[in-house]
Amino acid sequence: MKNKKTALLLAVCLSLGTLAGCSTEEINNYRQAELDLADGNFQTALEEYETAVSDGIKVAESYRGAGVANVRLGNYEAAIEDFTQALNCEKVGKALKKDILSYRAAAYLKTKSYEEALTDCQALAEGYDMDADLYFLSGEVALAMDSYEEAASYFEQAYGEDATYDMAIRIYAVYLEQDMEADGTRYLEAALSGEAKNAQDHCDRGRVYYYMDDYDNASEELKQAIDGGNTEAMALLGMVYMEQKDTANARSMFQQYVSQAENGAKGYNGLALCDIADGDYDSALSNISSGISAADAEDMQSLLFNEMVVYEKKLDFATALQKAEEYMNMYPDDKTAKKELAFLKTRVES
Repeated sequence: MKNKKTALLLAVCLSLGTLAGCSTEEINNYRQAELDLADGNFQTALEEYETAVSDGIKVAESYRGAGVANVRLGNYEAAIEDFTQALNCEKVGKALKKDILSYRAAAYLKTKSYEEALTDCQALAEGYDMDADLYFLSGEVALAMDSYEEAASYFEQAYGEDATYDMAIRIYAVYLEQDMEADGTRYLEAALSGEAKNAQDHCDRGRVYYYMDDYDNASEELKQAIDGGNTEAMALLGMVYMEQKDTANARSMFQQYVSQAENGAKGYNGLALCDIADGDYDSALSNISSGISAADAEDMQSLLFNEMVVYEKKLDFATALQKAEEYMNMYPDDKTAKKELAFLKTRVES
């Protein structure tokens, strides 16, 4: 397969790689791939982009799209190959090259190929003006390579360029992954130094307080966000109630979210968590099933993990092991799931 793909690349990348001379059907297939990628239909998008490559449709862009789809599917090695193929095409515009290099560096990080990730970051720094996302990516790589002072410098510049709640949370999450929560918490504190101007700000502030385990302030901010019409705050407030072991109010929030949100998957996942806490495992599986049918990639991982947990709670270790193996194929970097898989293997074997 790899040799065929390489031969195909050599054939099609020597062409202009544009939509000129392509059939309407081929053009529509490429555009459908873009739509499916945006909608979170990653496996479908991947297949469509691979077809576009075969048809010689915008080859660099199609390889890039396939790479992004593979990243979303957790196929990081395949994604790296796609991004490399894209970069090897002729007539790769500067903006597209920047995008591809950024994605490839992030994929290298996932495979712990830190030197390769650093090389891509250096290429970005040399060829482009640094912005918040590039500073953040460089900080991620530096931290992974234990270059703590360098990472801190990059993160400071990232937050200086984009002093938002989202950037603060992103930096916090990276430090948390490295068991350096205190270093990340100061960005959360910095984000809270301003004042909320609208419902979204209240929601974001509630999220920050939630990460800081300050549930009283989180609840206050999220209630103001809900009063302002912010639906997302309902799911977050449900999670706050779960942390406070108040499953009744949590369930109420998740049910409101399901009834009002455009995509209720997050709410169904929350209801499943309530069911697990209350010991109603059949109801949990029902809610997980409802969530999976509507989930995008962001919510799917949590739903599938909780499905595995429910089967374990039901003492159905064989099914739990099957679910764990399927989960690890999709999300190989999940350290908690790896431990769970090892535990389930011992139970099934015994």
